[in-house]
Amino acid sequence: MGPRGAALLTRHRRNLGLLARFGVVGASGVVVNMLTLIALHKVGPHFDDAVVGLAGSDFNLRWYHVYSTLAFLVANLSNFQLNRSWTFQSSRHTPWWKEYWPFLVVGLGGQAVGLALLTLLMHPHSPVSLPTDVFDDSSGLRNRLYWSQLIVITLVTPLSFVLNKLWTFAAVRTGRLALLDAAHEEEVMAGKDVV
Repeated sequence: MGPRGAALLTRHRRNLGLLARFGVVGASGVVVNMLTLIALHKVGPHFDDAVVGLAGSDFNLRWYHVYSTLAFLVANLSNFQLNRSWTFQSSRHTPWWKEYWPFLVVGLGGQAVGLALLTLLMHPHSPVSLPTDVFDDSSGLRNRLYWSQLIVITLVTPLSFVLNKLWTFAAVRTGRLALLDAAHEEEVMAGKDVV
């Protein structure tokens, strides 16, 4: 690596560390989401049963919508807390709710898109529904709900990342929120590694 590459690596070492931590937290969120979904599936009503009919339509709110939303909420809270305390170490700078609400709002937007995708993957008459001859729910590895949820997480994560980058964390990037105390800000300005 040449001097320019070494300088670039030194300059962005903190960001690379944050990215690695963010990735670990994200992976843990997938695990938390799936374990929550599996637990709800095991103890609750059958995921394909209707909870309530949607007035004025032939559609129903199904238990898989409820399970997916609850799994999202648990994983979202877990991801936020881990990012707050470990990745970005911001818990001493801003009140908890002030940081959480934008993260939750973006997540809820992603969850709304995810529920639409989940419905398409689960509904037997959808052109993109998972085939029931393969995903026959005979085991965990052949469970339509589990695979649909994993697919949804994979598809919605980039959308959530972009929205969080452009909105949730934009205030931090542009300095519109006083998230850093004076000493920490001086360390950042001096280019010190303060992960």
